Amino acid sequence: MGKLTVRALRAVLVVVLTGTVFVQALMVWALVSGSDPEDGSLPLTPLRVITILGIGTAQAALVCVWRLVTMVRRGTVFSHAAFRYVDGIIGAIVAAALVWFTVTALNAPGQRDDPGVTLIMGGIGVAILGVALIVLVLRTLLAQAVARDVEAAQMQAELNEVI
Repeated sequence: MGKLTVRALRAVLVVVLTGTVFVQALMVWALVSGSDPEDGSLPLTPLRVITILGIGTAQAALVCVWRLVTMVRRGTVFSHAAFRYVDGIIGAIVAAALVWFTVTALNAPGQRDDPGVTLIMGGIGVAILGVALIVLVLRTLLAQAVARDVEAAQMQAELNEVI
């Protein structure tokens, strides 16, 4: 990965992380100050808490991606240390899906006249879990690459001993 690509990705990560922290701070302020009156259509306090947690899952994934980009830049991504960050991304995605299912459950009673909305929201939650499965498959590919790298290093060591 080139320096320009790494810098561009890091710039995007910084902008997104800054934006999410700003939105999270606004949500916490709305919770603490109580400045937004509830009209009774949706339970806003639980939705705000869920939104803050959902944004936290995105932030956790962004931090893990940042660490993986650092490992790519250093050439150490094909090591066992990378699994920690890939597992972090998988965990963040699964947590985001659980948060989304919670939002769906909170929204469902208000959708009795149109249950299709709840089904669509449930489908989105399943799609989010699908992304976690895709990352899990990529983790398996990383494991295979790490195993091949270890095997190649052992063969190189044996070859050096013979020579």
